[in-house]
Amino acid sequence: MNNPVATPPAVPAVRTEGLSRAYGAMNALSALDLTVNRGDLFGFIGSNGAGKTTTLRILATFLTPSAGRAFVLGHDVVAQVNDVRRLIGYMPDFFGVYKEMEVTEYLDFFGACYRISSAKRERTVSDVLELVGLSEKKGALIGALSRGMQQRLGLARVLIHDPQLLLLDEPASGLDPRARIEVMAILQELQRMGKTIIISSHILSELQNLCNRVAIIERGKLIYTGPTQGIRGQLENGVGVRVAVADGLDRAMELCRSLPEAIEVTPQPDVEGVFVVRLGGETPDISAVSSKLVGAGIRLTGLREIEVGLEEVFMKVTRGETQ
Repeated sequence: MNNPVATPPAVPAVRTEGLSRAYGAMNALSALDLTVNRGDLFGFIGSNGAGKTTTLRILATFLTPSAGRAFVLGHDVVAQVNDVRRLIGYMPDFFGVYKEMEVTEYLDFFGACYRISSAKRERTVSDVLELVGLSEKKGALIGALSRGMQQRLGLARVLIHDPQLLLLDEPASGLDPRARIEVMAILQELQRMGKTIIISSHILSELQNLCNRVAIIERGKLIYTGPTQGIRGQLENGVGVRVAVADGLDRAMELCRSLPEAIEVTPQPDVEGVFVVRLGGETPDISAVSSKLVGAGIRLTGLREIEVGLEEVFMKVTRGETQ
């Protein structure tokens, strides 16, 4: 769509080194070291005031760091501002729209701002509207669009110059469930197209299914970064196993306590014949529980790993503290 900025090969989409930002005596960010790989759909998780928006605004070149450095596709966000801005699309949690403009006029205006030639703008506008599912609203006034459609229009706006990296601050904020699902489906399609996406959100259950990698931040400090599927293993105290036995509950629990990998064995309150075993180690093997019990003649009526969602992990590892 637009003349691309050359990006150094084999560099991550985003890299920060000791990134800090202070507002007077308050530290919004404290020595943040973060890496986002190309092609990631990266979830940035934290309570209000945790430092998510500050980080995204620094990456978008709207804020300068107090200390440390940040790079977007190998370009320094302070020393190479114009190069970075051509590589990114930034959508804040609240963005202004010109409600008296038509959808195509709005996008054509931003296309002109990015110096896309008039000959190319019409096709570019048509392409991004099709991508976000707004082709039928080309001639509609923006003020007549629903909140969900305006969010999709915001996505179309940040895509108009074909950026490689999308920085999306709470893109599903205030949307109804159907509109949220539609926006998330668009983000998955953009990832399939090769875009790198950083999305901050409080809708943790959706990030769990949407993102391949996540970071958790609190009070400007990084708590976890890595694969979404690996978050439980690093932040949870082992793996929980729910065990149900036909009889011999006390003996079964004692047998499980003798397992080398057993961290804790506790009865399930108000449920007869059921207890929970928490296993530690890098790769806990729940089959060790069944082998131990069956080998000792205990009759099992149920055994399953306890699934812990991203929201539960987030609540356990954060304190809800803000700046």
